[in-house]
Amino acid sequence: MQISLDSFSRVLRYRSLFGQGLVVTVLLSLLTVVLGFVLAFILAMMRLSRLKVLRLISSVYVQIVRCTPMMVQVLIIYYLLTSLISFPRVFIFGFIEVGRFIPAAISLALNSGGYMSDVIRGGIEGIDQGQTEAARSLGMSSGQTMYHIIIPQAIKNILPAFANEFVTIIKESSVCSVIGVAEITKQAQNVQSATFISLEPLFVATFLYFCLCFPTSQIIAYFERRMRASDKR
Repeated sequence: MQISLDSFSRVLRYRSLFGQGLVVTVLLSLLTVVLGFVLAFILAMMRLSRLKVLRLISSVYVQIVRCTPMMVQVLIIYYLLTSLISFPRVFIFGFIEVGRFIPAAISLALNSGGYMSDVIRGGIEGIDQGQTEAARSLGMSSGQTMYHIIIPQAIKNILPAFANEFVTIIKESSVCSVIGVAEITKQAQNVQSATFISLEPLFVATFLYFCLCFPTSQIIAYFERRMRASDKR
């Protein structure tokens, strides 16, 4: 198998497909982060609850997510949702199939929420207990203390981890190609089928993932340094 400029030129004729895959990957990752954050916050609150049943449900969920392959989770959610809901054959922007995009986003969010719940819980537990005691001494309820005192500080601690989770999701979204979501990896496979060229489409896909992840990682690192610098003042 040889790599040639002629093969790359043939592959790049399908750059519109790669462009569509890029859009799908970004939108899928953004939606996953939002939904995953909401789920992770709920799970974290359940883990911190005084009710043993809520702590048990949260712990069991997190362990199931961590101890099963993401590909299996994506397939289960896809087949489960499509068996329960008749998704209309609607395309966003003309190329994002709703019936595949929504199950993919939900399955990625369910996975991400399970992993990130411990980050949120750790961020909340990392706040000095003295602040909670001071707030309670001022007459604030436990809910008011959590909303006004603990959560704002915890969010600052966990934001870098969630930003890094966005980078992780960009890469892991490639798993959704197994259910036909036309993200970068799936489009590379489509180009392989159209051109009978195996390697070059994967190099283009790799380049696109790098162009998404590397700048994002550098921006995250920059803001992390700024946040650490502000903490030292």
